[in-house]
Amino acid sequence: MIIAVDGPTASGKGTIAKALAAHFGLPHLDTGLLYRAVGRQVFLDGGNPDDAGDALAACTFPEGLLLDPELRSEAVGGFASRVSVHHSVREALFERQRAFATQPGGAVLDGRDIGTVIAPDADVKLYITASLQARAERRWREMHARGDQRSLEEITADLRRRDERDRTRAEAPLRQAEDAIVLDTSGMTIEEATAAALAAVKAASHANRP
Repeated sequence: MIIAVDGPTASGKGTIAKALAAHFGLPHLDTGLLYRAVGRQVFLDGGNPDDAGDALAACTFPEGLLLDPELRSEAVGGFASRVSVHHSVREALFERQRAFATQPGGAVLDGRDIGTVIAPDADVKLYITASLQARAERRWREMHARGDQRSLEEITADLRRRDERDRTRAEAPLRQAEDAIVLDTSGMTIEEATAAALAAVKAASHANRP
């Protein structure tokens, strides 16, 4: 079974995808982490994330970089959003993601174009969303817990810019697949959102059975 989980930053899609993978015993890939690694490598190389050549060169990042805790930082998230607009970068990472999705037994992938580009043939597609305010408050709490003292206003503005980039880029923009199940987590706890997603996947997979 292939489960595609898409949605904007801080919607809860990563947490939900991990929970689904654990429940169904499937491997999980956070595809956004690949773009974060490219963005981080551009920075380490002293390159420009807005330059397609610099971004493509960074696609050969070492596997160990995926374990770098710095990938979860807001700065690297911004770099990831910027390198992801380049066709050459998306093309370089496409096969890697597609191979993961189509491995024997299935997989769970989360990102922004899983149900529309990477795995349009996924058995179940979820689109996880939440209001900008709810997402900004979640990210603010996460960052403060890590010692980052940026204000809620700064984080809200950053998320708004990233949403705009992700939704308007020419290459594989963030959008809901036509057959995706939409789950708005704005007023939900992590536990409630995970339970709702699990119920949706079970119902969809049961309905899809011949």
